[in-house]
Amino acid sequence: MFNLSGRVAVVTGASSGLGVQIAKAYAGAGVDTLVLLARREERLNDLAEKLRKQHTKLNVLPIRCDVTDTESVNAAAEQVDKAIGRVDILVNCAGSSKDKGVLEMTDEEWDFTIATDETSVFKMTRAFANLMKKNHYGRIINIASMYGLVGNTEIHTVAYHASKGAVVNFTRAVAAELALDGITCNAICPGYFETELTKSVLDTEQFQQFAKTHVPMQRYGKPGELDAPAVFLASDEASYVTGAILPVDGGYTAV
Repeated sequence: MFNLSGRVAVVTGASSGLGVQIAKAYAGAGVDTLVLLARREERLNDLAEKLRKQHTKLNVLPIRCDVTDTESVNAAAEQVDKAIGRVDILVNCAGSSKDKGVLEMTDEEWDFTIATDETSVFKMTRAFANLMKKNHYGRIINIASMYGLVGNTEIHTVAYHASKGAVVNFTRAVAAELALDGITCNAICPGYFETELTKSVLDTEQFQQFAKTHVPMQRYGKPGELDAPAVFLASDEASYVTGAILPVDGGYTAV
């Protein structure tokens, strides 16, 4: 069950953090070909080499891609189409943020966050869903955030909230639009997970106390705890699941 054998998966943001975790999960679940997209080419190549050594039958294709740039996204889709001929799974995981409140945030900080966390999801989905449509099959998984579902009083990050909220409803719209094309679209809303961007915050005593008060499980997510949701939503068994918004947050949005 939930075997991804024979599938072609594309993962953005695959040079660090959750993108790396999901790429490793798909390799372990048996995908035939794993396409890794990010801007940091050296990191992509390092991950590709590690995955090839661990999974000798796995085909790994690292492609440098700026997901905020239309030409870069379209070029990556064209390269995948020529090299492989199809895409079965797309995970939109790339993201970044300028954390400021609404009163202090500049236009440039707002535009950067919206472009990286919201508009990039549109550009990637447009390019790769067109490839999926040719084969009447696809699984699109958008990595949103629990902050796309609620506000918070701990961190002022208004553009991040706005962008991830947009990804949540973008997911619903795409799910409805592409339902008859054999393509599902779902979103995972992670809570606090340790990544390159969050480690310095999560390791502080202040955050540890915050987690004990606001997260029912009183901790942040461990490496691997996103694997099962990401593999399930990419699988054939999830064929009747579309437009779903799945929090993986230790209960943060339940209280």
